[in-house]
Amino acid sequence: MKHVNDSNGARNEPTGRKAFVILKNQGKTRSPDSFRRSYIRDEIAKYGKREISSQYFTYEELSAATKNFSYNFLIGEGGFGRVYKGHIANKNTDIAVKKLDRNGYQGNREFLVEVLLLSLLHHTNLVNLLGYCSDGEQRILVYKYMSNGSLEDHLFNWRVGELKPLEWDIRIKIATGAARGLEYLHKKADPPVIYRDLKASNILLDEEWNPRLSDFGLAKLAPTGEQTHITTKVMGTYGYCAPEYALTGRLTRKSDVYSFGVVFLEIITGRRVIECSGPSEEQNLIAWAAPLFKDRRKFHLMADTSLEGRYPMKGLYQALAVTAMCLQEDASKRPVMSQVVSALEYLTSGQNEEQPMGDGDSSSEE
Repeated sequence: MKHVNDSNGARNEPTGRKAFVILKNQGKTRSPDSFRRSYIRDEIAKYGKREISSQYFTYEELSAATKNFSYNFLIGEGGFGRVYKGHIANKNTDIAVKKLDRNGYQGNREFLVEVLLLSLLHHTNLVNLLGYCSDGEQRILVYKYMSNGSLEDHLFNWRVGELKPLEWDIRIKIATGAARGLEYLHKKADPPVIYRDLKASNILLDEEWNPRLSDFGLAKLAPTGEQTHITTKVMGTYGYCAPEYALTGRLTRKSDVYSFGVVFLEIITGRRVIECSGPSEEQNLIAWAAPLFKDRRKFHLMADTSLEGRYPMKGLYQALAVTAMCLQEDASKRPVMSQVVSALEYLTSGQNEEQPMGDGDSSSEE
């Protein structure tokens, strides 16, 4: 799948935002297979030469690091391709190697977006891109290895993987870090970015349970100035897309806020947003939770049963209040991410009084 092209080009030594504006116009008449290694490298050098710090890896280097992409080193798989754990001996560094499937959804344009975006933007809650490879038709991204895998593994697959269910404090820590990552993208990044693909499988965890957002191939430049939204082809994962975006293709920062609400509800409940194997009334998490949100006396029914009651009741109430605000169908009623971060930081401070959602700074983040 591809994005529609939704902006005009720019000229003159494009860096920062200009680099992405031009990038969005690449490939209008080219087929994906017409891209070659020289084109990829030329584009990255041309549009990001002042900022690109990512290393170029040869296919042979990455093949050696992953033992020829051995199945024994496979740590993840999806519509984009496969992810392998690797080791660079001369640097004594563990890496995660994402080998894109040429027939998958993440094509050359998304590859370029991810390389440029993660080379320009740096934050403790964004994945650390170490480098890339575009030998021949290979499209490979190299990241710092995250030893605790994805949030999805620990929320939904912990029984299969012989893991322990996440404790309450760790869940809130992960949610807070993910919120900070989105706040950075929306408000502090230059250019500001709409992530557009927040889900549990895209939140990676290090050895201390610090989260990092990954998979930036679907990211879009956020509207600025008098723009209220951008209109684009609907992309993302079913269940996580904001209703107004899914219906109209109008994308705003508030679309990410809704997605965060979905993920936070998954973190609290330990349930997938869509679970077709369950009872019909529980297959859609948002629909299942909607009546429970209306009765505070039923909030405890939304807590993950694997917690076995090991959570502060007021903390649960406050977490669900944040979630409910993010899941408002009317986008204008949702908080901005800086307000979400403030509320979650208040929650982690151990104070028992509720944090009003309207106290955060919403300037430049709508």
